[in-house]
Amino acid sequence: MSDAWVLGRARELIAAVQRTDPAEQCRVTALLDELLEETRRRGEPMLVAQLLRASGLARLVIRGAAAEAEPLLDEMLTHTRRHGLALLRADAHALRGRLLVLNEQEDAALTEIARALALLDDLPAPEVHFGRRAWDRMLSSALNDCWIVLNQLGVYEAAEEVIARAHQAIRDSAGPHEITLQLLNRVKMLLGWGLRLERVGRVEEAGEKFRTAASIAIAVEAPFAESLFPRRPDVPAVDQVGVLAASLALAAPTAAHIERLRRLALERGYPHERSLVTIALGRCLAADGREDEAMRTLLEAHHIETESASRPSMRLNLLRELTVLSGGLKAERTTGDPDGTEHTGSPDITESAPQLLLEYAAELEAELWSLRESRIATLNTRREHERLSAEHGAITQQAMQDPLTGLPNRRALDERLRTLATSTASDPLSVALVDLDGFKDVNDQHSHAEGDAVLRVVASTLRDALRADDIVARYGGDEFIVLLPGAAKPAATQALTRAVKAVASLPRHLSHGVTLSVGLVCLRTQESAEEVLSRADAAMYQAKRRGGNQIASGASDGDGPDFARPEPVGQRGATHSQGTDPTAAAGAHP
Repeated sequence: MSDAWVLGRARELIAAVQRTDPAEQCRVTALLDELLEETRRRGEPMLVAQLLRASGLARLVIRGAAAEAEPLLDEMLTHTRRHGLALLRADAHALRGRLLVLNEQEDAALTEIARALALLDDLPAPEVHFGRRAWDRMLSSALNDCWIVLNQLGVYEAAEEVIARAHQAIRDSAGPHEITLQLLNRVKMLLGWGLRLERVGRVEEAGEKFRTAASIAIAVEAPFAESLFPRRPDVPAVDQVGVLAASLALAAPTAAHIERLRRLALERGYPHERSLVTIALGRCLAADGREDEAMRTLLEAHHIETESASRPSMRLNLLRELTVLSGGLKAERTTGDPDGTEHTGSPDITESAPQLLLEYAAELEAELWSLRESRIATLNTRREHERLSAEHGAITQQAMQDPLTGLPNRRALDERLRTLATSTASDPLSVALVDLDGFKDVNDQHSHAEGDAVLRVVASTLRDALRADDIVARYGGDEFIVLLPGAAKPAATQALTRAVKAVASLPRHLSHGVTLSVGLVCLRTQESAEEVLSRADAAMYQAKRRGGNQIASGASDGDGPDFARPEPVGQRGATHSQGTDPTAAAGAHP
């Protein structure tokens, strides 16, 4: 399976999981987990992050499976931060926002979206080897995941901005599936926005949203026929997708939509689709004079929606429909006798109750609307705060990073060594000073630019050859310091031997024949940073004097220094050998 096939298959499974029955959803998640394990074995960071997203997203879609998504999203966030995958890190924050909405932690969800948007506002340029289309698709997915949370929270102005950016990201390279997804999302957003505007009495604006959604529903027909979504061939999209049918009905409620909506309300659609379909169905039934039937339909949908915590705004929309409809029925039944004779005189309390209830609801809606606007301001403030924090962090990182190699610099090394020296958790702490053999010749015979290239290659090789917890820093010039927390001298010698061998094995056009001389010591009790580095420097010169391309372990308890030389690598290894090979340090495996 190629990487491209794995990603394509994951996209197909994500499209399918949203419109299948529970048994099929379980099968889909199992397949996604298999693909995730395969990518973990391959170890390609970008691929692993994308499959973590797919497996986590599938569980967010499935009712009752959200708790299973949490460890996957935590792993995705840690993984993307470790590998510097800013785009997918933003997506991890967005998906965590979706999880928090499901857990009814709306304020925390807003913070996660602010973090995601701040990262997306300041994305680095896409990597050339990755491909523009693949990058645009990932960017669109991350923005869509942010949009879903904003839409769920009813922050429609921000949601509209985000979905416009998602469309911009893929407008030049989108296939039918991406186009369909964008159009369906816009329809869902416009319907939710229109219902929200109605709740505060802005009926004309709501009507405009419904009419715009209806026009988009017509435009989605062509791309839907070629999308990855499960569909029946030769059947119009409006007869298969509930939100499309609901948009036409809400734009113009008539009896003509009833049978289609009734059928779609019974089918498994996208998340929260049934609520929109039911509201549209209720309005069409009421327009046809079938108020009792509309009430029963809405009550059933309300009972189902109450079990879901992911869309509080939609539950309120259903409640409003019930309140308006029941208020109208109550008024009709209490303002006249069965023979049609109207009451006169003071109104009965049963006459005014529905009206008072509607007025009370209107006051609550106005209060909620002001809170919603406050939420938008909160989002913008947190977004700016996250952006400034990231900018400050980048400046701080630059101050602690060597610009040539990307390794920690001398300042960062001093702080890290001081911290490790005072922590018992790092005992024993081995410290190595690494110097490049033959580096002066590279600068003299070639150029300083070529010397810089060699330093970068050696720094990368050194970092990759050591353990994950080991710290490699540039000490100055062609010298590096390695801190090996929790490593006694034998284990440290073994790790550094791998590094010496790796550099000696580099192609000559990359390394120009440089090798490593390493001085290795262990931190003593109450020893200062300057003292341990001085001992490591002395040990390194012992390795130099013996021909280089080897490790010299500093004296311990008055004994002379120990040496470990890697096995010669081709002719270059033989060139550095002088006389008999020194005895390897105890526990070393050269």
